[in-house]
Amino acid sequence: MNVRIVDYRAADAAEQFTRSLHETGFGVLVNHPIDQQLVEKIYSDWLAFFGTPQKHDYAFSVEKQDGYFSPAISETAKGASLKDIKEYFHIYPWGRVPPQLADDARRYYASTNALARELLGWVEQYTPADIAAHYSEPLSGMIADSQQTLLRVLHYPPLTGQEAPGALRAAAHGDINLLTILPAASEPGLQVQDKTGNWVDVPCDFGMLIINIGDMLQEASRGYYPSTQHRVVNPQGEAARSSRVSLPLFLHPRPEVVLSERHTAGSYLDERLRELGVKK
Repeated sequence: MNVRIVDYRAADAAEQFTRSLHETGFGVLVNHPIDQQLVEKIYSDWLAFFGTPQKHDYAFSVEKQDGYFSPAISETAKGASLKDIKEYFHIYPWGRVPPQLADDARRYYASTNALARELLGWVEQYTPADIAAHYSEPLSGMIADSQQTLLRVLHYPPLTGQEAPGALRAAAHGDINLLTILPAASEPGLQVQDKTGNWVDVPCDFGMLIINIGDMLQEASRGYYPSTQHRVVNPQGEAARSSRVSLPLFLHPRPEVVLSERHTAGSYLDERLRELGVKK
């Protein structure tokens, strides 16, 4: 699998990037506009927050899906039998955020959401006409005024050796949304499955930005842009004692957007949240 590393500032960046998305479901950007110092500060500040009991004051809402998700109610990937080894916090434009962390989180959300919109524009530009003809509206229109785009602050705690046999930090899964934007995490571990079923490490040097296709874009593009299975594997040796923090932004359409004959964005999201065990 050849996940392309594309210079965001290159003249042919949009073409190279979307080719990688079509061929592998993933693309990696360098020299992008996301502030690396802000990312590092968020990693540090949220790692400290996850170490405090204050996180329980923001216990997640089943109805709204915002707030803190503990390891006890964390996701079980579709088709998996064991919960992922992680805890996380969901941030929406309208949702709850601890006051001392809010400014940085909202600044990061705004800048990353703006970049995600631009990258979706690249995808739209390079979608073949016969595929684009099936979009219910332009991709850029699907996210106009969306309040569903989600920033997730993820904490994978140090491993204790008491984990259930076979449990992973994140079991193999596809994302639900259109595009996922992910700055390289504080520790490695992200892998993507190639077309032959092998697991391949995703380039994750600090400063890289990893982007992958979600199931909603696969659905809307009739598979032209594939939602590739990926996972976060458990570290070995000394690395197992380190936390891992990551900051995916999940770009979502408005709920009423029609993805295909089978699904609106809202019906698709509800179905997947029930499969993940975080919604009834």
